[in-house]
Amino acid sequence: MCGIVAYMGEKEAYPILIKGLHRLEYRGYDSAGIALVEQDKDIRLFKCKGKVADLEAFTEGKDVSGTIGVGHTRWATHGIPDDKNAHPHYSENEELVIIHNGIIENYASLKKELINRGHVFKSDTDTEVLIYLIENIRKNENVNLVEAVQMALNQVVGAYAIVILSKNNADLMIGAKKGSPLVVGVGQNHEYFIASDATPIIEYTRNVVYLDDEEIVILERGKEMKIKTIKNQDKTPYIQALEMQLETIEKGGFEHFMLKEIYEQPRSIRDNMRGRLNLELGEVTLGGIIDYQNKILNAQRIIIVACGTSWHAGLVGEYLIEDLARIPVEVEYASEFRYRNPIITENDLVIAISQSGETADTLAAIELAKSKGATIFGICNVVGSSIPRATHAGSYTHAGPEIGVASTKAFTAQVTVLTLMALVFAHKKGTISEAKYRSLLFGLDSIPDQVERMLKLDDKIKYISSIYKDANNFLYLGRSYNFPIALEGALKLKEISYIHAEGYPAAEMKHGPIALIDEEMPVVVIAPNKGAYEKILSNVQEVKARGGKIIAIVTEGDVDVSSLADHTIEIPEVDEELTPLMCVVPLQLLAYHIAIMRGCNVDQPRNLAKSVTVE
Repeated sequence: MCGIVAYMGEKEAYPILIKGLHRLEYRGYDSAGIALVEQDKDIRLFKCKGKVADLEAFTEGKDVSGTIGVGHTRWATHGIPDDKNAHPHYSENEELVIIHNGIIENYASLKKELINRGHVFKSDTDTEVLIYLIENIRKNENVNLVEAVQMALNQVVGAYAIVILSKNNADLMIGAKKGSPLVVGVGQNHEYFIASDATPIIEYTRNVVYLDDEEIVILERGKEMKIKTIKNQDKTPYIQALEMQLETIEKGGFEHFMLKEIYEQPRSIRDNMRGRLNLELGEVTLGGIIDYQNKILNAQRIIIVACGTSWHAGLVGEYLIEDLARIPVEVEYASEFRYRNPIITENDLVIAISQSGETADTLAAIELAKSKGATIFGICNVVGSSIPRATHAGSYTHAGPEIGVASTKAFTAQVTVLTLMALVFAHKKGTISEAKYRSLLFGLDSIPDQVERMLKLDDKIKYISSIYKDANNFLYLGRSYNFPIALEGALKLKEISYIHAEGYPAAEMKHGPIALIDEEMPVVVIAPNKGAYEKILSNVQEVKARGGKIIAIVTEGDVDVSSLADHTIEIPEVDEELTPLMCVVPLQLLAYHIAIMRGCNVDQPRNLAKSVTVE
């Protein structure tokens, strides 16, 4: 991990690489570097610990000319973040250079063998082992570079997205992927770009090729691209058009991407429902279900697999589908599901949720479920990513690029798709009344406008944030549909402000967390006037009796909880099933403002990566 960009063409490579690395900063990283190649010259490599801005300062005044090069932002896996472990990495004789996302799981045994052959390593990374291996094969087997890459990758266990340049052939660039994303941009006159996602490419071309696992792309100056597998099978490149717009990956006047994306939620939710929700006909249509409709609707059990924020969306989905459609649902951490020998049958529907479509554990969970005969439905934001290609059917969330590491609009988009799915299941199975179905359709259609209203409370939420910005701990409580929102609110706060926060079902407070409550403990209570309102009112009274500070999310006009709370944030009146889409928005803003007031980098929080493409 974490970001790759490469260029070959007639333009100077350095400005394109640096701008591309800035575009990739949202993915999270701890060091950065570039390498440039020109015919009859040594490879020039520049790298350092820190930000892309530090790399720019490091290269100032140095020779950065050349029209072919690679750039990388690293998120440390093997070896601490420092200059020597930063990418790119030379081969031992410095004739080759590589950048790499992913993890080579058998690097230790490969390294031991190479050391026994007399090789001396300069870094602690698994990446350096791979480029040494390629160099060793090329020399000892007397093969060309493409063949050496193929032979090396056939020995590798793990995940990789790599780009390789050669000093001895400055007009050649080789890329390959397995389990980590890699996209090739095709410009005019045989101009090529390679990146880990489309953000560095969209400024220059809309034509891209998404590599499949175990594919190698061979780019030569002035020639058409070639794609082969690591087994040397020829592939025909499938060029498709990017749907992304350049303005969606820029801040558009907002101070941070996270704030921009919070404010984009009315549009992203509306885009999500466009063409799917038809009020006049009283219909919900999810095109991704059509081909597998009978199998999906007749599923005896649904298993939702996801990680992080997507897992929280899955929990909301569990409440929705079980409550409305009466289908049993289990929600699993993909990272645990893949290792615990789960019971899966051909009658199960597995729903995989991922913003990026590249989450390594979720992809592995999909492959496991497919091997057991289950039908796989994907919910994903990134068109062309790995998860949509690995599933039988699915729906895109149409949230647009999410640059902030802490997910906001992707979460509400995922919940929106799950709500639509639950309504489709419930209506076709006849498990809810027509009146209830219509009420939810009209309520869901109103959500974008209601979120617009919520965003007008930003100044009030900012004031509340100023009171609690120095707290060391937070507790978030919710019940039923809003227990997952308590988890999500706590996650947002700890992700970006580094305040310890925990989310709990409100009734579980008495089973331990109540011991933590005193006058120094802010407690965020999600208490819309639906469902178990009287029960959560009792929880609020218990917190108040122990001196806890209460920030309550309540329905407009609320009296009882509001009379006990230190601060209230009012949401519009909506059906209980739709309250998660309302309640999460003020919690996103609360986390954002507290983090800003603490001087934290909300778009690139420490130690986090946007897309976790390795275990």
